[in-house]
Amino acid sequence: MNVNTGADEVAAAESPVSGADYLRQENTMLQKVMEAQQQELNSLRSEMTRMRMDNLQLKKENAALKRMPLFVASVLEKLPENEVYLRQMGNNQEYVTQTSTEIYAQITSGCKVAVNNTLSIVKILGDTVDARVKVMELEEKPKVTFEDVGGLADEIIEVREAVEYPLTRPEAFERFGVIPPKGVLLYGPPGTGKTLIAKAVANNAGVPFLRLAGSELVHKYIGEGAQLVRDLFTLARDLAERSSGVVVFIDEIDAVGSMRTNDGTSGSAEVQRTLMQLLAEMDGFNTRGNIRIMAATNRPDMLDAALLRPGRFDRLVKVPLPDSAARSQIFAIHMRKIRAAKAVAKDVNVDELVALTEGFNGSQIEAVCREAGMIAIREEEKKISLKQFLDAIRKIKNEEANGIADIMYT
Repeated sequence: MNVNTGADEVAAAESPVSGADYLRQENTMLQKVMEAQQQELNSLRSEMTRMRMDNLQLKKENAALKRMPLFVASVLEKLPENEVYLRQMGNNQEYVTQTSTEIYAQITSGCKVAVNNTLSIVKILGDTVDARVKVMELEEKPKVTFEDVGGLADEIIEVREAVEYPLTRPEAFERFGVIPPKGVLLYGPPGTGKTLIAKAVANNAGVPFLRLAGSELVHKYIGEGAQLVRDLFTLARDLAERSSGVVVFIDEIDAVGSMRTNDGTSGSAEVQRTLMQLLAEMDGFNTRGNIRIMAATNRPDMLDAALLRPGRFDRLVKVPLPDSAARSQIFAIHMRKIRAAKAVAKDVNVDELVALTEGFNGSQIEAVCREAGMIAIREEEKKISLKQFLDAIRKIKNEEANGIADIMYT
């Protein structure tokens, strides 16, 4: 019985059918192994390609780190025999260098070039304008309009006559043979609306508007501030050619336009060089076309006399503290949204608020309206009552009286 069973097993193992099944299984298994190895090979190839690209990128970065930095210089003059007279930016060093015929044919006086440590021109940067000047252009118009300026009707008329009308109504000046003012200086106490008027002009004139602070023109290195002034007016001329005009507004001009002294320090000398460049640009040595200049300061007593003479700032407009009628208009402007939200209580009397804010400027009145709303929110009121406005006025008066001492010594 057992012998026959063993014989049957041997016969089954040696049968042709069982051998074919075995080979099929082996073939299937080997195909799966090959597919797995092929996938692994493809993965390794992808990884190798990625590592090769990373290696090339690291080599480029390493080469860039090893390379000497390039310096920026401006072309002062093209000399014979492919020589160029350059001035290096920053330190104002001047030198003559030899360049290739190809580069010599492309460069022009005034353009900027990149030079290496051997003072050879590597590439041409073109007539580029300082990036700090480009960001001064307001891409989007301010939302402030003349309706948002309260109590300055006469001042607004003077500014519009000198800045806006030469751009929007030039034929009127030609008809009467009148040369419009070159510049307008707004002066007066802080918070009276000088910058607000400039924003309204930018909104209403419909021309490009360049805004900067006077402190942005003050720099450490010799000639850097003057170069920034040149770039500013170069950009203004380019914008004026592409549109009907341009408005340049210099806020806090006393930072760069203060009286010239003989103290001999390098800092004051550099500020004076910047001021002289500004005077030259405003004086008409370079035609300014439809470039209107506005400036603002709360320290007119610090300004240099050369800056205030006719031909530079032809019109000086004083922006005073608001009187009672002006304060009433300013309250109406800043309470416009509060009334639209129906958040003003019936007991609020604007005339009483106007009487209590004698000596306040426009910024302080705006702060009163804002603080009254904050107090109402804190006290969980549904509307802003007269009590909240009175508390706000008291708070602003106390801040003005004790604010400097509190900041300095508490």
